[in-house]
Amino acid sequence: MSEMNPVTGDAATTKEGTSTAAEPGPDGANAVPTRERARSLGRDAWEELRKRPSFWFSTALIMIMIIMALFPQLFTALAPQSDPRAADLSRARQAPSGDAWFGFDGQGYDIYARTIYGARASILVGVLTTVGTLLLGSIIGLVAGFRGGWLDALLSRVGEIFWAIPLLLGGVLFMTSFPSGLDTPYSVVVGKVVFVLTILGWPRIARIMRSAVLQVKPLDYVQAARALGASPLRIVLKHVLPNAFTSVIVVATIDLGAYIATEATLSFLGIGLQPPVVSWGIAISNASGLGLLQSAPHMLLFPSVFLSVTVLAFIMLGDAVRDAFDPKGR
Repeated sequence: MSEMNPVTGDAATTKEGTSTAAEPGPDGANAVPTRERARSLGRDAWEELRKRPSFWFSTALIMIMIIMALFPQLFTALAPQSDPRAADLSRARQAPSGDAWFGFDGQGYDIYARTIYGARASILVGVLTTVGTLLLGSIIGLVAGFRGGWLDALLSRVGEIFWAIPLLLGGVLFMTSFPSGLDTPYSVVVGKVVFVLTILGWPRIARIMRSAVLQVKPLDYVQAARALGASPLRIVLKHVLPNAFTSVIVVATIDLGAYIATEATLSFLGIGLQPPVVSWGIAISNASGLGLLQSAPHMLLFPSVFLSVTVLAFIMLGDAVRDAFDPKGR
């Protein structure tokens, strides 16, 4: 025997029936089906990811790069030169050899050591910028999409202003307006680059989060939670955010690689990270002198390869995760 649920309109089965319906959870929503749906989506996505060689390949590359950034001494322990700041001008521009696996740059620095240690600053900028854009963009997108009205219009217009500024051009304008000196602390130099990339990058996350919230907000389980008196904060945290966050994470993973590439470009132009900071962008900048590409191509080759592989790995991972969570793409 069945009765109608007064809130959702779904059939609820009594003891005499053979099926059970979802009852609203204590927070005023169909909590069990919501959790089951999220778990089912996660399981399906994981099963899809496990079948993709690109996922495992990109994950392995990223893990290697992260370990390299955290523990560079593990990769330089057996190298002939292990100090990225030790210079020998008498060996400037020497080609790779047994004494220097990647050769020396124009100032006599060992390129292998500087390439290994350069991963830390470059990846740190990318990770911190991604975290910053995720936090700022997600909060603004959630508020705009869930509250709506004049607040949505205001936040959307502000986001469009920053969205209209190209990432690289905005970074160039900001960094040239507030340049860093040789005596500027490491944390300040990195913080400035992270700050400008975060300010210019959050609108992309906010737009995606807002769109996802607008799709989730009218759904039955969200309306049921609201009708049964759940607070807006609880609705957002329990029902809206978990369903809207997947698309944001996918985009953020791809953007992380773009932020690493942007930092390298700014450093290459001489307005991003500055010496004595060691980064891939600075190493590439040191190899950009007239005629060096022909006379000493190793100076440009090795840091460029590490940078390109890292950026490509994050893009591949983001693409794999996106396809796994998108049933239409399977």
